[in-house]
Amino acid sequence: MSPPTTTRWGILGCGNVCEVKSGPGFQQAEGSALTCVMRRKPLMAEDYATRHGVPNWTGDADDLIEDPDVDAVYIATPPGTHLEYALKVCAAGKPCYVEKPMARSGVECDRMVQSFADAGVPLFVAYYRRGLPRFQKAKALIDTGALGAIKTVEYRWEGVADPSNDPGWRVQAEYSGGGLFLDMGSHTLDILDYMLGPLQSPRGDAKTTGSAYDVEDAVGLQFATGSGAEGEASWDFNGDKHSDLITITGGHGELLLSTFGNEPVRFRTAAGEETYDLPNPETIQQPLIQMIVDELRGEGACPSTGQTAARTSHVMDAALQSYYGGRDDDFWTRPDTWPGRR
Repeated sequence: MSPPTTTRWGILGCGNVCEVKSGPGFQQAEGSALTCVMRRKPLMAEDYATRHGVPNWTGDADDLIEDPDVDAVYIATPPGTHLEYALKVCAAGKPCYVEKPMARSGVECDRMVQSFADAGVPLFVAYYRRGLPRFQKAKALIDTGALGAIKTVEYRWEGVADPSNDPGWRVQAEYSGGGLFLDMGSHTLDILDYMLGPLQSPRGDAKTTGSAYDVEDAVGLQFATGSGAEGEASWDFNGDKHSDLITITGGHGELLLSTFGNEPVRFRTAAGEETYDLPNPETIQQPLIQMIVDELRGEGACPSTGQTAARTSHVMDAALQSYYGGRDDDFWTRPDTWPGRR
């Protein structure tokens, strides 16, 4: 049977991320429509539907998943609910697009990947930078050999603590799987996986440096690329200045770009510096959503899948293992046993 002309989407959890980053993308993508949204507070779901022109809304996740007018489901709730909802979507036989990080741990990710593989149902994850022109250009410079053989990879994140900006569920392990590293560090690690191939032999540690939360706020990570180049990354969420820079050094030059910025990609060689100004679209997830819809219509392939996203979660687990005293169980239920907790 041929795929449907239009993929009709339902959203579980139409919160802030859906307002600009993702939600409109399901209406903007060719061959795509947004037909239903869900939020546990029905009035908030109704409000989103009214403002965005979505025909149906509900306060019940099961109702949306089983809705015959919903062909595919986008899970935009906190990671602590991703596994539960994804398995229900899988059981309904519907393609699923899950927000990042994919789940609270690599173990949860593996369960999702295996379930969808067994059912023969597509699973995608919202590492949307894989669909953005600036990262595709950086990957092309690497893939075509313009950079030469990769020698080193470095990344540094430092962010000023802002007590007025409540991180909410992002620093509650039950909902997030850890600290801000899970929410923000995952983007960098996934885009390095995309540009350089799966990261190998990850090892690292985490600690608290002064935040009021039980979860980690500083992480150091070492790894290797598939070609054997050494990589190093660090995140400090209590820093006193701002840094967000990926530096990839090859035999012919150096590639510099940020994970979260919108500035041009820089390519430095002995002959000088070239820049590539490729600004992000307003609806930043729309290019990846289009890739998903195209794949569902048999017209392409999306580069961000459950398998690629699970790799990133396992890399993060390697850095957080010692802090939480293991990541293979329900570690969020036993905070008193976390070796890294102050």
